[in-house]
Amino acid sequence: MSQDLVLAAREPLALRHWPAALCAVGLARLLAKLSPYRLGQALRTLRRHAAPASAEQTTRARAAVLSASRRCAGHQGCLQRSLATAVLCRLRGVWPTWCTGVRTEPFGAHAWVAVDGEPIGEPRAAGYYAAVLTVPPAEPRRRSRSISAEP
Repeated sequence: MSQDLVLAAREPLALRHWPAALCAVGLARLLAKLSPYRLGQALRTLRRHAAPASAEQTTRARAAVLSASRRCAGHQGCLQRSLATAVLCRLRGVWPTWCTGVRTEPFGAHAWVAVDGEPIGEPRAAGYYAAVLTVPPAEPRRRSRSISAEP
């Protein structure tokens, strides 16, 4: 993944937030080993029944992940960082848009989370990387049952 990112300083994490953050980081490490197809399937399953995340919720989750994991805070940790952020958001009942993409000049790949099309906590603006795989929040399910009015 991309090496030109400069990440924000890691902030201390409250003790009560450590278990969820570490769980998200551990699950993200396992998810990062999946093929792109299986990863997409797993993330689409995880996002079910979650509300769309706000920018503030996603920013807080990302900060917790950066504090809990040195690997996620590093330059090479974008895949695990983005996965852990999405998983931590899901543990809190919400889901951001998870993205992975590429740029061509010079070639680089990157993974990130976004809300309403805006990357969260990333030094590059939206569109710097062309998204290849995205897992947005699930659309709310509509009831397909129709109720007929009988006299």
